[in-house]
Amino acid sequence: MAQLQWSENLVLGMPEVDQTHLEFVEHLATVASAPEETLRALYLDLFAHTKDHFGMEDTWMQATEFASFHCHSMQHTMVLDVMQQALDRYDEGDLEVLRIVAHELGLWFEHHADAMDSALVGHLRKIGFDATTGHINNPDAL
Repeated sequence: MAQLQWSENLVLGMPEVDQTHLEFVEHLATVASAPEETLRALYLDLFAHTKDHFGMEDTWMQATEFASFHCHSMQHTMVLDVMQQALDRYDEGDLEVLRIVAHELGLWFEHHADAMDSALVGHLRKIGFDATTGHINNPDAL
């Protein structure tokens, strides 16, 4: 299975988002190619990173009254649920499920970043959101 590779097509132009997305893609690749003895631990790293990644975006969306918050956040919740279910299945003996989920996450992520995350970044730019401070420099644009 071909794994998602980082490319300029995934760059959204907001450094905090782009860095987190780059790390996510790297975690996916690490899980996809992990030897069996480290697979579970590397998947747990991916899972923790994904929870932080989605939590960061969900916090920003809520704080900035992003119109598509519920739809976007629901996708995050569903992905985290699938990731947990995969971990449970792995622990029950399905030794391929973590690699399959990493591959499928790559397919999902390309579309999610292009649609949902690009809309979020556009919104954050429009309102002058500072990701470091959480300050909104153009509140009239809300």
